[in-house]
Amino acid sequence: MLIQIPYAASELMIKTTNSGTSVIKEIQLEPIDNHRLANLCGQFDQHLKQIENHLSLRISYRGHTFKVSAEQQVVSDTDQPESATTLNRAAADRASSAIEILRHLYRETENEPGVSLETVQLYLQELSINNQNEVHELSDFSRVIKTPRFQLKPRGENQYKYIDCIKKHDINFGIGPAGTGKTYLAVACAVEALNNEEVKRILLVRPAVEAGEKLGFLPGDLAQKVDPYLRPLYDALYEMLGFEQVGRLMEKNIIEVAPLAFMRGRTLNNAFIILDESQNTTPEQMKMFLTRIGFGSTAVITGDLTQTDLPKHTMSGLAQAQKVLANINGISSTHFNAKDVVRHPIVQRIVEAYDRHSEQK
Repeated sequence: MLIQIPYAASELMIKTTNSGTSVIKEIQLEPIDNHRLANLCGQFDQHLKQIENHLSLRISYRGHTFKVSAEQQVVSDTDQPESATTLNRAAADRASSAIEILRHLYRETENEPGVSLETVQLYLQELSINNQNEVHELSDFSRVIKTPRFQLKPRGENQYKYIDCIKKHDINFGIGPAGTGKTYLAVACAVEALNNEEVKRILLVRPAVEAGEKLGFLPGDLAQKVDPYLRPLYDALYEMLGFEQVGRLMEKNIIEVAPLAFMRGRTLNNAFIILDESQNTTPEQMKMFLTRIGFGSTAVITGDLTQTDLPKHTMSGLAQAQKVLANINGISSTHFNAKDVVRHPIVQRIVEAYDRHSEQK
């Protein structure tokens, strides 16, 4: 359960300078905790500097009082007084955004591991998404995923919708570029469902195709050949449950990580099933997987249609499923885009660059 930290903010103050107009806002963060305040600011104030650079303003503080100053040049054209009003409003909006981010980040400091540069970037990114949707305040999402080792909150509207759909539908598609949290959130939902005894087991599945590499040259049987490609799923499980717990659950077959080929002929009841990298399935494989789902089960299918590793002229099972199952009750689809990327900011710019390149072809 996330605790709402009370706060108090001063009235908006406007101060005129020789170079223009400064919009100044203050916020007092409570309860006063020096350790949490230090975590909020970051080493050498690097978290505050990240906010300053993104929003083009200055942040100063003394104790638990933070002051945000956003400047705009004054428009001297008396024939267009609305221009000056617009500029002042823009400065006020930036100052308000910084205050809102500081307030939310201070809440984050209450929970381990606290605030990091990545956390700050995620909030700034969410702010940008909300501004595009004309939402002027960061969303306080009520949906929280609880795992044994930490609680997970959605970042942005699409992640919230994705989690909500997983809770409400039997079959769910999460489609979008790398770094949008599709697989990670699905694993988190699976772990939560297992802990709450909503399902009896978790199955994590991937097709045995990867970036044009030939599995035949790898040692071992099919399971051993595919195992290295299942590492992202293992990593998410280890982070949420711990190495020892994952090992015990896998020994009991409560958690199973397997190649897609191992699903043929099975009926999976009371299970949470995740098919990752589903863009690399053929239409036959996708149909086979979807028809494995039994009573009391939830399935999440994730993929990125721009990163298909199938042979040329082979249709992706994910692409076909989106057309065939578009209007079927009990099936949901969440589409992510570059704005939802929650990795390093450069990843978002890379995805956008490739999208532009594809559109020009």
